[in-house]
Amino acid sequence: MKKFVNALSLITLLALILTLAPGAVLAQEAACESDVVVQGDDWLSKIADKFLGDPLAFPAIVEATNAMAASDSSYATIKDANVIEVGWKLCIPSSAEATAALAVESGSAFWAEAGKPYAGVTIRGISESTPPSRYAAEVLAPAFEKETGIKVEFEVTSWDQMYDKPIKDMQANTGIYDFIYIEQDIIYSYLAQNFLVNLTQMLNEKPELKSPDFDIANFTSFIDNFKDANGDVYGVPMEAFVKIMLYRKDLFENPDIQAAFKEQYGYDLAPATTFQQYQDIADFFTEYGKANNMELWGTTVQGTTGHAASFYEYYESIAPSFGLYNWGIKDVGGGSYKACVANGGEMNSDLAKQALAWWAGLLKDAPPEATSSTWDEVAATFAAGRAAQGWVYGENAAWIATDATRSKVVGNVGVALPPTGEGVMDAAKAGTGYIGYYDGGAFGIPYSSKNKEAALLWLEYIGQPSVQAQWATAGSRIVMNATFDDPLVKAQDARTDGYYTLLKEQGPLFRGAPPFPFHAQVQSTVAPFIWKTLSGELQAADALDQACAAAETEMTNLGYSK
Repeated sequence: MKKFVNALSLITLLALILTLAPGAVLAQEAACESDVVVQGDDWLSKIADKFLGDPLAFPAIVEATNAMAASDSSYATIKDANVIEVGWKLCIPSSAEATAALAVESGSAFWAEAGKPYAGVTIRGISESTPPSRYAAEVLAPAFEKETGIKVEFEVTSWDQMYDKPIKDMQANTGIYDFIYIEQDIIYSYLAQNFLVNLTQMLNEKPELKSPDFDIANFTSFIDNFKDANGDVYGVPMEAFVKIMLYRKDLFENPDIQAAFKEQYGYDLAPATTFQQYQDIADFFTEYGKANNMELWGTTVQGTTGHAASFYEYYESIAPSFGLYNWGIKDVGGGSYKACVANGGEMNSDLAKQALAWWAGLLKDAPPEATSSTWDEVAATFAAGRAAQGWVYGENAAWIATDATRSKVVGNVGVALPPTGEGVMDAAKAGTGYIGYYDGGAFGIPYSSKNKEAALLWLEYIGQPSVQAQWATAGSRIVMNATFDDPLVKAQDARTDGYYTLLKEQGPLFRGAPPFPFHAQVQSTVAPFIWKTLSGELQAADALDQACAAAETEMTNLGYSK
């Protein structure tokens, strides 16, 4: 069901299939090589790739299924190849029948022609194992190979390895990777070290490689994160989302629970807008879980000790919602950065200490896995129904809300903005502050790549408008303005309690990581102090006093603090 072919080609294929008169279909003897029942994370092109060896063969499944449905009501009737439902029974024709049914050119002439000089070339890339990345690897990469003859070897791995491997590759200039994932918060370090190919310049120098379907103007303003001071682009956005608050609607909207909560706290149960409300709700549902012998706690906490995830939850989600921005690091002039209050910074300010102490205090209302939870485990915890509320990365919102094979809370997921401190929301609306993290990344070409031209074609391929809608619903990510209005996305928006609407309308209240060229070094320097707070080894105040001093020492060593 993926629209990864040229829009005109897709329309032609679907028109051919979906306008076939019943008599024309039944004139052929319908037969199924096998039957498939749609699962929560399925789409037609993925099924076509698995059973027919070609993601572009999905129209043959549509044709065969509709033919069977005409005489057997156990099969689904597919009216729109972009929309299939969990539980539908589909007919998979034989590969020979699929080939015969699709004796129509499936791809754009551009991709076939542009790919000719590189046919048989293999490009290798690396990205974190996330829903958007897996979709690119499992669906878009095979489609690109079909269109161009260029093979894509796509390594999806852990967050740590996604950084470590390409950095070592680029430092050594070994050329292992031809495209890499560039997280929004690391781009500044990469640019400072000249690690990336200037895509704007390359497209200007090689016009024969410029796809007519690729246009920088199609992207949201998120692409600005991957531009240099001259406005040149170094990465093609592949995912963008905000870190939102999810809550259990089945709990929050239960009349008995509502009555009990109001009796105890004196106000109506609803998604928290203040930190005291959030704490009250967390306390209430933790006790409710105990009283009812349930595996239920009041909140998630991304509180792993030993991984950067806890640093990021505090500094890019919790701290901004209190009104502490940019990690509390300030440019005091002349390119000199300070972290400690005594020197002009805010990392150990009273507000920062209050925020850290509040967040660490939530551990008493979090499930036991919280102190080993990264973003992945937090999503799994909420999907398992083990928390009543929590900050969750938006890339996980779609599957948590819709995939019954992986989530126990399908149909009961509410989406809301996080609680904020006094004046924070007003500052965010005025553009002088922000309430949380706008996350995401792009694919870029390392300067060390040995297949830059083939990699450029791949980046343009994933940057086509025609591939965006299905990708958006599979991975809760949107990087193009027009995608918000796609019917498929609107349908998914309804199933996710308006997540995509929130992303569109409230996205400007969130912001990405600060543009620090010393991001990675300071993050790794400060993180251990956050871990010690979460483990109880240090109080929040002492941890941040030590953290700011360590951060300033590191920035001085790097030449960023005088």
